[in-house]
Amino acid sequence: MSKAVLTGTHYMTGDEACAEGALAAGCRFFGGYPITPATEVAEHMSERLPEVGGIFIQMEDEIAAIGSVLGASWGGVKSMTATSGPGFSLMMENLGLGVVTETPCVIVNVQRGGPSTGLPTQGAQADMMQARWGSHGDYEIIALSPSSPQEIFYLTITAFNLSETFRLPVLIMTDEIVGHMSEKVTIPEEKDLVLLSRVAPKGRKDRFKPFQPAENGVAPMPAAGDGYNVHVTGLTHDERGYPVMTVDAQREMMNRITGKILNNLDEIRMSERFLLDDADYVIVSYGVSARTSTAAVEELRSMGIKAGLFRLITVWPFPGDDIRALAKKAKGFVTVEINLGQIHREVERHVAGQAPCLLAGHTGGTIIPPEDVIEKIQQLVREVN
Repeated sequence: MSKAVLTGTHYMTGDEACAEGALAAGCRFFGGYPITPATEVAEHMSERLPEVGGIFIQMEDEIAAIGSVLGASWGGVKSMTATSGPGFSLMMENLGLGVVTETPCVIVNVQRGGPSTGLPTQGAQADMMQARWGSHGDYEIIALSPSSPQEIFYLTITAFNLSETFRLPVLIMTDEIVGHMSEKVTIPEEKDLVLLSRVAPKGRKDRFKPFQPAENGVAPMPAAGDGYNVHVTGLTHDERGYPVMTVDAQREMMNRITGKILNNLDEIRMSERFLLDDADYVIVSYGVSARTSTAAVEELRSMGIKAGLFRLITVWPFPGDDIRALAKKAKGFVTVEINLGQIHREVERHVAGQAPCLLAGHTGGTIIPPEDVIEKIQQLVREVN
C-alpha cells in the first residue's frame, strides 16, 4: 500500500495537485461523475484512493455523487467530490442539505465557460455567485480560490480543515486554466502538515444531541453506527435533529448554522496584498486572474502608476471590511475576473461610491491579459485626473 502523502517535488496539473491535497488531508471517499475539466481529479483519485485504503465510486450522475459524499461523511469518513458548471448546478439542492445537516465535505468546481454546456474545455470564473447563492434559502458558505497547482494542493487541505472544524461543506472554486496547468508542486512530509478532524462526542450515548453546539458554536459529530442517537433531516430541526415546524426553531437553527461562519471570520478569511501600502489604484482579483493582474501591477509601477493587488483567497465570506478600508484612500478600483462582473458587484457594493470601480472581464474561454488590466487602470487615471 502506498503512503497517503506523495512527498517530494513533482510536475503535475492543478487537478492532480487537488487530488493529492485531498489525500494528504485524510480524504478517504470520493463520489463523482466525469465532467470536463474536472475529470482528472476523479481519475487521479480512482487510482490513488485504493492505494491508501480509501473508496472511489463513480455514481450515475452528479446528484447521486454529492449524495454519496454526504452519506460517507456521516459514516465518519472525510469525503469529497469534483465537478464543473452543469454538474455544480445539479449539486445545489444537496449542497443545501449538507448545510442544514451540518455535514463536513469538500466540493471542487473546476469552472468552465457557460451557461449550460458552454465551453467544456475552456476556462471561466462565472460560477462565483452561484457558489454563494446557488442553493435556496439563507445560509453562509466558505469558498476558496487557488491561483496555482501548488496553492490548490494546500487550499484543498485547508478546505478539509475548515470543513471538519465548522461542520459544513466547503467549496474550492478553481477553473479550467489552473486545473489543467502543469507546474512544479512540492508536497511536504505528512508530519509537516496541519490536519484537523471533527470533534467526536463524549458522554452518554442515549442523551446525545447531534446538533447541540459546543462553546465554539459547533456540535461534536458521531459516525453512524457508533451507538449515538442520531436523526438527520433537511427539515427545520432542534438540537436532537428532530423536525420542529415553528418559526422559533427555524430562527434558532439558522442562527447556529450561519453563526459558525459569521462568528469566526478572522479564522476563515484569507487574502494576499501586493504593493498596496502606497497604492492609488487597487486591483481586486482571485484565481488565475490574479496571476495576470500581478504582471499588470508590475508594469503599471514601471510606468509610474501606483497600482496594487488585493487577491482574494477566500472569496466567500467576502472580505467587505478590507475593501471598505482600501476605499478610504484609493482613487479607484478594477476587478479582474473571467465573467461579466460577479465579484465586481461585491467590490462596488463595499466601495459604496467612495471611488470609481471598473471591470476587466469577459465571457470566458481565455485569461484576462495584463494589457486589458493596464488599459482599465489607465482609464481610471484619466477619469480621476
